[in-house]
Amino acid sequence: MFFEISKDVFDKIPSFVCGVVAVRGIDNSREVPAIREMLEKYAGECKAYFDASGNKAKDDPCVAPYREVFKEIGINPNRYACAIEALMDRIAKGKGMPSINPAVDLGNAISLKYRIPIGAHDMNTFLPPEGERRGSGDSGIIVRASEERDHFLPFGAPAGEFDDPEDGEIVYASANEIRTRRWIWRQSEVGKMTENTTAVFYPIDGLVGVNEENIKEAIEEFKGLLAEFFGGSANFCVQSGMVDRDNPRIEFWGDIGA
Repeated sequence: MFFEISKDVFDKIPSFVCGVVAVRGIDNSREVPAIREMLEKYAGECKAYFDASGNKAKDDPCVAPYREVFKEIGINPNRYACAIEALMDRIAKGKGMPSINPAVDLGNAISLKYRIPIGAHDMNTFLPPEGERRGSGDSGIIVRASEERDHFLPFGAPAGEFDDPEDGEIVYASANEIRTRRWIWRQSEVGKMTENTTAVFYPIDGLVGVNEENIKEAIEEFKGLLAEFFGGSANFCVQSGMVDRDNPRIEFWGDIGA
């Protein structure tokens, strides 16, 4: 399995840095009350923060750098909020933070604690590069500019009802399946976490000079919590790393089902 950020993305976002946590051998079908309680705690702290400050999520210091990057790459941040802004805005408006499943809840809890965008993708749905056989051991995901044959299935949409990216849009892609549109705006129905998910890829999107140290701290906490809550199976394994302009690709185990 690999994760890569293409050169054309770094040309547009030179300060882009992405922390990576990949885990396999988890049981996402069981209840984990401690994770749900953690999510409720950080959601509550976030709501109290906005109630006390009177600020809006879009004006928060942790959100502003992402909004600036959105503008620089041609995305209207008032129309397309980045993941952490959307998460915080929901809480600030009193809409709460629903529990979905342990793998998603843990990612959302860490995201709220460190105020950084964190995605979550089912690694068993990753595809190999075009022309290679599925299961070849080189499946992965790449952040790149969109291509003509790319397809994006919005979250919750029926099969075949695509909302394909604009030409040259920065996307997370596995082969020609788009997993996240407009950099860190919205994830796809394809690759979402379910009770059958056994392997998860968590990208933690950041910016050099803004929050790379927070990302490193989040990675270490993430790894410990994954081991604590999911570490019972024989094939459990967590790997992590940082991807930036000087180190644009990271590789993990070959067969995530092994």
